[in-house]
Amino acid sequence: MSPDEHGSQTTQSSARTPRADAKPSRPDSPSAKVPAQTGARAGLALIALGVVFGDIGTSPLYALRQSIALLPTAELTDGVLGILSLIFWSLVGIVSLKYLGFVTRADNRGEGGIFALFVKSRLERAPGAPPILAPDNARSGSNRNPDARPGSPPANPSRVLRAPRKRGLRPHTLLIIFGACMLCGEGVITPAISVLSAAEGLSAVAPQTHALIVPLACLLLGGIFWFQSKGSAKIGRVYGPVMLLWFTVLGGLGLWQVIREPVVLRALAPWYGWQLLWQHPLEITALLGAVVLAITGVEAIYADMGHFGRRAIMHAWYFVALPALALNYFGQGAHILATERAGGGAVDNPFLAIAPEGAARLGLMLLSVFAAVIASQALISGTFSMIRSAIQFGFFPRLKILHTNAAHRDQIYIPLVNVALCIGSITVVLLFQQSSAVASAYGVAVTGAMAITTFAFYLVARRAWRWSRWRALPLCALFGVVDLAYFYSNLHKFADGGWVPLAISIALLLVMHTWRSGKNEVFARVYANDITEDELCEIALSPHIKRVRGTAVFMAGNPKGTPLVLLHHVKANKVLHETVVLLSVMTSDAPYVPVAERLEIRAIGQAGVWRAIAHFGYMESPDVAALIEQIREQGGVPLVPAEATYYFNREMIMPGGAARMPEWQKHFYGFLSRNARQARDYYRLPPMQIIEIGLPIQL
Repeated sequence: MSPDEHGSQTTQSSARTPRADAKPSRPDSPSAKVPAQTGARAGLALIALGVVFGDIGTSPLYALRQSIALLPTAELTDGVLGILSLIFWSLVGIVSLKYLGFVTRADNRGEGGIFALFVKSRLERAPGAPPILAPDNARSGSNRNPDARPGSPPANPSRVLRAPRKRGLRPHTLLIIFGACMLCGEGVITPAISVLSAAEGLSAVAPQTHALIVPLACLLLGGIFWFQSKGSAKIGRVYGPVMLLWFTVLGGLGLWQVIREPVVLRALAPWYGWQLLWQHPLEITALLGAVVLAITGVEAIYADMGHFGRRAIMHAWYFVALPALALNYFGQGAHILATERAGGGAVDNPFLAIAPEGAARLGLMLLSVFAAVIASQALISGTFSMIRSAIQFGFFPRLKILHTNAAHRDQIYIPLVNVALCIGSITVVLLFQQSSAVASAYGVAVTGAMAITTFAFYLVARRAWRWSRWRALPLCALFGVVDLAYFYSNLHKFADGGWVPLAISIALLLVMHTWRSGKNEVFARVYANDITEDELCEIALSPHIKRVRGTAVFMAGNPKGTPLVLLHHVKANKVLHETVVLLSVMTSDAPYVPVAERLEIRAIGQAGVWRAIAHFGYMESPDVAALIEQIREQGGVPLVPAEATYYFNREMIMPGGAARMPEWQKHFYGFLSRNARQARDYYRLPPMQIIEIGLPIQL
């Protein structure tokens, strides 16, 4: 991993991965605070119900309606049973088996998400052996014991520093990062389709309000994104209860319809799904493309696992979400069959139709609006977390990150990302006008991310868990066939709007690849200097250098050697402070680093120079101002934080050099570098104590 030019670099945390069902180890995790009591676990499962299953819980608004619209009228009964069978077994096979049964076991110290798979896919470990470096990092050697035998693990495996051996990104890394980009594309589409589907219920209750659907949806989306700056703590208090009410209503209405038309229970047999696909081979892609809408949001199960723990999510799914969803889908199907048998014609909105007319239907419509808001909120928060992880890993330019809750560091707000999501979602609503049209754009990003998750899980099983090929390949091949079948079935939507999330994903991938490639080139050309620590001591003790009172903190991208900003400062000013701290901020492969393990401090000779290496997890935001106080207390460094001066390099990128990047990409990287958030703001430093030194770099 390449470092940030202002001191941020990635390290590999090779600590042994805990059991798959272990709870997160960080102190502010809800699952870490809650005692092992039935009531507390039920409360955690209730909160998980609101956050994790908000998206998949609103799929009944549109999934069955889109699927039924593809059926021939003459075969409605068999077609309804077939679609219900496909939906039910998709929920069981993909959600219950794949994600809850296997993928959620691949946690990174309790954290989930695409970057957890990215981290674990890079680990290689022999059975029963202590954690060691992955082969592509074995040349780093920064923590290697000089007396150790060749090939032996480092003395402190959790502090192995990562230095890039190759400048380019490996194909599997690009693929996993593209999966993260696809989730961002889903983050634009999901709020649009959820809110628009809920708003369309207004026209079903009051047809004369049809013209108000799109303005109402845009207004709701604007309110949702405006509220992000207030933090999710306030609205989070009602997430669980509202979604519990939502799932209770879903299950109750569905059960009522199933009792009236129990024939739909025959769809529990997978045979009906197979029969539907067999009898309509030309419509398979369209049918599967509609059925997949029932499992949108499944990635949230893994992405939000670190907030609640695997056990709470499983309880919420098996005891509440799965029964309610299955009953509601079967209830909608039962109502359609009952209406057909009574000669009532087609059902335009089967979701609202299963509720009694009048106040009950209006209440269901209003409740669906609240559920859609919650579903949107959950995915927006997930996008914030994903972008922060990308920034910490050096895949994305620095952005302004605000913490909205002092008690929970996971609750963050990224203004630029929020504005982009808001503009994207409202544009989708204005562009497509109807949820059925938005559904055409939905599914490509979801199924693509599912397939990439399967690939990453295979790498984890082989490299981190040391599964044999014959154990990992059949299971992942089974998951992959299903994922690719769903992905292929959505490709026909490309011209109808499926290009939207793909275009968003490709644009984000271009940004990430350009930023990472540029950082690697900058590091190789500038920060991998050959000025050793011994030579630095000679410079500091030289009679030609005047030592002045005070403390200078030089942000070092490389935790070895001498920072270039220090050399420029000494060359230009011929002075050096009495106390010098070389500070490197490293990003660990662990999601969180305990405070006791955050800092390493050592003196460099007798020249009044110290090297400090601070370790932060990829789910954390660095606070250098707080680090300085810890350096003074823990390392005994004679400094006064209020009087310290912080020195940074200010890169000025110029194209036209010999860097192994296309010329357009050099210009693009220069644009990103100029517009990235300044390091003084990203590291939360007082601006009056900062000095930046220009550093022209020709790529």
